[in-house]
Amino acid sequence: MAPIDQTREPRHYVHWPPGLPRNLPFPHTSVFDNLRVSATRYPDKALALFYDSPLTYGRALREAQALAGYLQQHCGIRRGDRVLLFMQNSPQFIIGFYAILRADAMVVPVNPMNLTEELRHYVEDSDARVALCGQELYAQLRPLLGHGLDHVVVATYGEYVTQPTDLNLPDSVCATREPLEDNGAVAWADALQAGLQPGPHQAGPDDLCVMPYTSGTTGRPKGCIHTHATVMSTIVIMTHWGGSHQDARVLCTLPLFHVTGMQGSMNAPIYSGATVVLMTRWDRRTALQLIERHRVDNWTNISTMAIDFLANPELARHDLSSLRRIGGGGAAMPEAVARRLKALTGLDYIEGYGLSETIAPTHINPDHRPKKQCLGIPVCNTAACVIDPDTLRVLGPDATGEIVCSGPQIFKGYWKNPQATRDCFIELEGRRFFRTGDLGRYDEDGYFFIVDRVKRMINASGYKVWPAEVEAIMYGHPEVQEACVIGKHDAHRGETVKALVVLKAESRGKVSPEEIIGWCRSHMAAYKIPRVVEFVDALPKTATGKIQGRVLQEQENARTDCME
Repeated sequence: MAPIDQTREPRHYVHWPPGLPRNLPFPHTSVFDNLRVSATRYPDKALALFYDSPLTYGRALREAQALAGYLQQHCGIRRGDRVLLFMQNSPQFIIGFYAILRADAMVVPVNPMNLTEELRHYVEDSDARVALCGQELYAQLRPLLGHGLDHVVVATYGEYVTQPTDLNLPDSVCATREPLEDNGAVAWADALQAGLQPGPHQAGPDDLCVMPYTSGTTGRPKGCIHTHATVMSTIVIMTHWGGSHQDARVLCTLPLFHVTGMQGSMNAPIYSGATVVLMTRWDRRTALQLIERHRVDNWTNISTMAIDFLANPELARHDLSSLRRIGGGGAAMPEAVARRLKALTGLDYIEGYGLSETIAPTHINPDHRPKKQCLGIPVCNTAACVIDPDTLRVLGPDATGEIVCSGPQIFKGYWKNPQATRDCFIELEGRRFFRTGDLGRYDEDGYFFIVDRVKRMINASGYKVWPAEVEAIMYGHPEVQEACVIGKHDAHRGETVKALVVLKAESRGKVSPEEIIGWCRSHMAAYKIPRVVEFVDALPKTATGKIQGRVLQEQENARTDCME
C-alpha cells in the first residue's frame, strides 16, 4: 500500500477560504445544548417562520422540554433508546428532534415517503418502541402499533399556522386534527399539555444522537450511528464555512429527515441563532414569495428544485436581492442551470459532498473559488484521498479511484452490522479512513470530482435509490420470478429507476408492465418506484448464480450513448 504523501501541505490549502481556520474546535456538549443556548440568548426571536407564522426559540425550547418529559415519563424512554421521527418539514419536526435529544435518546429520522412495509424494517432493526409521526403519515405507521411500537405521538402541522397568510398551503398543513382512538396513540398537543418534565439532561459528546438509514448492496437499509460529537462537527463546520450568523434567514426546502437538510437547514441555523424559513413541501411560487417577503439570504437546494424555480414565469417580478449564498449537493448542478442562477442572482452555485455516514459534508467548494460539477475540497478538520479500490494504493492527481475520508464527522459504524462496519473502514498511516463507495478523482488544485459509483446506486433527483432494496420488495409480487433494477437516463431527474423482470412461466402474457408499476406504487416510496419495467426471458448471471446487475447497467448506458 502506497503511503500518503505528507512531505507538503495538501494542494487544496492554496485555495482555502480566506480567514477560515483549517481546524476548528468543537463544543464538548450535546446537540440539544445548541437550542438551549440560542433560546437563552434570543427567547423571543423566530427560530422558524412557518408559512408566515413564527415559532420562537423560547417556545421551541419549552415544548421540546415538555415533549421530552412525556417521552421519559409516559413512554418509558431511557438514555440511548431510539425514537422514530416520521414527519414532513414542520415546526413539530424541529421540536420533536430536540425533544428526543433532550430525553437522552437517539433520533431515527425516516423518509416520509416510506410505506408500512418499509417502516417495519426501521422499527425492527432500530428496536424503536416510540415514534413521532405526522398526522397524514399515521395510516402507514398504524399497523406497527402493538407490533413493535408501543407509543405514537401524532402531530397536526396546521396547529402551528397561527397567523393569516396568502401563501399556498400544502394539504397536510391545511388539515385539521383528526380523532385518535388507538391505544398507544396520542395527539401532539395532548402530549405537551400533560405537563411532564424530563429528568436531568445526561447526554454528552459520545452518546448516541442521530441514526439516519442508508442502504448497501444487501438491499436492507442500514443505520448509521452518529454521536453528539460527530453531528456537532458538521454543524460547526457548515456554520463557519458558509459564514452564518444570528441574523441569517435560511430557506428550508430540503427534507429535514435527510442529513443535508437536517444539518444545513435546521441544526446549523439553530447553533448560530438564525431563522429558518420553513416549507413543508416544495412549491416554486411559495419559495419565491418567501425569499422576497422574509429577505432570505441563504438557500440550500438540489438541482431539480433550481430548475423548477428558474422555470417560474413570475421570477422577473420578484426581488431576490437578499440572497447571499445558494448551494447544494446530492446531484451535480448542470452548468447551464448554474449560469442562469448566476445571471439572476449574481451568485455562484456552491456544491458540496457528503453522505449519511458523514452526517453531511466532507467536501465543499470555497465560496471565493468554486468549480462547476465539483464536490469541492475537504472541509475543516478533514482529510481525503483517492485509492485503488482493489489494491488500496493511494493514487495521485487525476487518477480515478475510490474516495476515502477521515474526520470528526465520520460515523461510528452500522447499527447491529459489525461486518459492514469493518468492510467500510481502512487504515492509512495510522489514521482511520471511511470508504465512501464513490469513484472519483482530484485535480492539481486538490478539488474532488465524482466519476462513477462503486456501489450500485441510482441518483434520481438527488434521492438515493438502492437497486437491491427495490428488488427485495419486487420479489414480493406474486408474478415476479426474478428482478434486476438499474438506472436509466432521464432528462429531468438525471436518472430514473428501470426494472428488468422475469415473470413466472404461468404469468407470461397475462401481466403488463403497467400492472407491475402499479403494484410497486402501493409497496414502496414514490421515488423508488420503477418508471420503466421491461420483461425479459432471462437475466445474465455469474457462475455462482448471481445476477450481473453491472452488466445490465453497462448495456443500458451503451444504449443511451447510441441514442445520443
